[in-house]
Amino acid sequence: MINRQLLNPESIVVIGGSNNVHKPGGAIVRNLLNGGYKGELRIVNPKEDEVQGIKAIHDACDLPPTDLAVLVVAAKFCPDYVELLAGEKEVRAFVIISAGFGEETEAGAKLEQRILDTCEKYGAALIGPNCIGLLNHHHHSVFTLPIPKLNPLGADFISGSGATAVFILESAVSKGLQFNSVWSVGNGKQIGIEDVLQYMDEHFNADTDSKVKLLYIENVANPDKLLFHAGSLIRKGCRIAAIKAGSSESGSRAASSHTGAIASSDSAVEALFRKAGIVRCFSREELTTVGCIFTLPALKGRNFAIVTHAGGPGVMLTDALSKGGMNVPKLDGPATEELKSQLFPGSAVANPIDILATGTALQLGTAIDFCEKKFDNIDAIAVIYGTPGLTQLYEAYDVLDKKIRECSKPIFPILPSLHTAGPEVAEFLAKGHVNFSDEVTLATALSQIMRTPQPAPPELELYGVDVPKIREVIYRETNRLKFEGIDSGYLAPDTVREILQCAGIPLVPEMVSTDKEALAAFAQKVGFPVVAKVVGPVHKSDVGGVALNIRTPEHLGLEFDRMMKIEGATSVMVQKMLKGTELFIGAKYEQRFGHVVLCGLGGIFVEVLKDVSSGLAPLSYAEAYSMIHSLRGYKILKGTRGQQGINEQKYAEIIVRLSTLLRFATEIKEMDINPLLADGNSVVAVDARILIER
Repeated sequence: MINRQLLNPESIVVIGGSNNVHKPGGAIVRNLLNGGYKGELRIVNPKEDEVQGIKAIHDACDLPPTDLAVLVVAAKFCPDYVELLAGEKEVRAFVIISAGFGEETEAGAKLEQRILDTCEKYGAALIGPNCIGLLNHHHHSVFTLPIPKLNPLGADFISGSGATAVFILESAVSKGLQFNSVWSVGNGKQIGIEDVLQYMDEHFNADTDSKVKLLYIENVANPDKLLFHAGSLIRKGCRIAAIKAGSSESGSRAASSHTGAIASSDSAVEALFRKAGIVRCFSREELTTVGCIFTLPALKGRNFAIVTHAGGPGVMLTDALSKGGMNVPKLDGPATEELKSQLFPGSAVANPIDILATGTALQLGTAIDFCEKKFDNIDAIAVIYGTPGLTQLYEAYDVLDKKIRECSKPIFPILPSLHTAGPEVAEFLAKGHVNFSDEVTLATALSQIMRTPQPAPPELELYGVDVPKIREVIYRETNRLKFEGIDSGYLAPDTVREILQCAGIPLVPEMVSTDKEALAAFAQKVGFPVVAKVVGPVHKSDVGGVALNIRTPEHLGLEFDRMMKIEGATSVMVQKMLKGTELFIGAKYEQRFGHVVLCGLGGIFVEVLKDVSSGLAPLSYAEAYSMIHSLRGYKILKGTRGQQGINEQKYAEIIVRLSTLLRFATEIKEMDINPLLADGNSVVAVDARILIER
């Protein structure tokens, strides 16, 4: 319910405004005045006659009609103030700074609900409670510092935490990052992070609006809304980065499947961000560094030139870029010799380009010009330039300023001397630039941006998936659970095969039976060697319930007799033994998010290595390929040291088909296909488990 009165109020009243700028009520008034608010500013304070040069109103009943009210009084007084102001003073927007509501006690939650009910009744917008306020070009209704420099091309920053928002702003200001608006939504009782994104999306103007959005999220209240509007904004040309705090919490129950052991609420967040195209960050420094990168021209390639006058940082940046999937290509040929002739003896030009500690501002500009105009295989330039405290850097930073404005290739300034060259760096930032004071942090942020895929298309891949048949099987099995009086359970192997066949997922030939002779006849039919597995126990390997490379009927009979004695055994499964690279696909249903699909290397080590990638169902083929390529073990899948690679297309197809199946079977709560055996021609499911819940 974001409205004009919240964004651009013609009048504002601060309930609890004071002369003490060291308290929120006084600080709000100070920031509104210093921010140049052009409307009518009113103060309600029963004890003061004048507040920071403004005549105070002792009783809110004496207020004239007002657009926006900022409340900085005890929580217990807020509901009555909101009722009075909305009902009698035509206030249609509230920013409630006060704490002590639902974030603390049940009684506080009731106060909060009263406020929301009143706002909904009168059609009023509500930011908070328990927030630092709202900052935009029209009004600075925040009580904290710093107040960042506002620029329509700066970042829109939305935070679920007030204190964290302040610390992020501190980090951003020191880098020169400018802002268009700052939203602290606090408890988000009416307007949460997703609602702000929705407003920005639905009212987006590509010519005037900021294209950089930074988010600090403590709770994803509405994953679908976040996914839809973040993806929509990115498709319109925006770039979004976010921190999701509280990502280490995992499920409290003991997981009974590989997927259950690996997947967590963090997997769902990771999958959601990937699907939306949001760059995920894990610290304040990383978020603000990514925000600074977003203000520069987008990278069109991965090849960096490093211009430096200090060898060590150049080497560290080279290592960090290479580790993150970037390239620092060797420079050679006539152009490098020409460049070397214009630098001092001893300078290096192979990349990094080291102009030495004695290198001049003119030589810095020359090196940048060569990277821009004569080295065609360079996509971006990183410039590391500080001081040992012996010289001033104004001239060098003037050159850097000029080159950033002139060059078509993005230039990343790394100015590390924040102490010894503080004034010079400050003057550089004042010209509208950003600074990456640490080269490794920059490289880490760049690699995270480059790894983030574009938003996934909303279309569903239905080809080859028998949705009516899937629903028929699920309906039958949930009715079975109801008849048995249980809420959840694993499906029988033949039912698992039935469901996978409905999705068009290739399966290894198998038979499940308690008849030893029938299993022997099946093995003869498909051809030895075969594999025998116990049916019943969930973790077959842990109880000795898997026997490989069985080559004779006699050996199969012995394994059958042994397995049927295992506790919990109900039958034995025999499969044709295949060879190939072991892969894994799993899925887990996360409340509000839907199914999180995982893929990776399979076999018994899947829980140990945990080299998995996550996606949110339903998945497109592009998403499936992105998941596969993001695995640390991708080189194994591609083929290494003379070994044949797998058929990536078939693997991606199975991931997509499984995700489509899950979209129409929310009763499936956990699912493993482990292993799938893959070679250059095919990918076949060997073992699978499905846990359903009615």
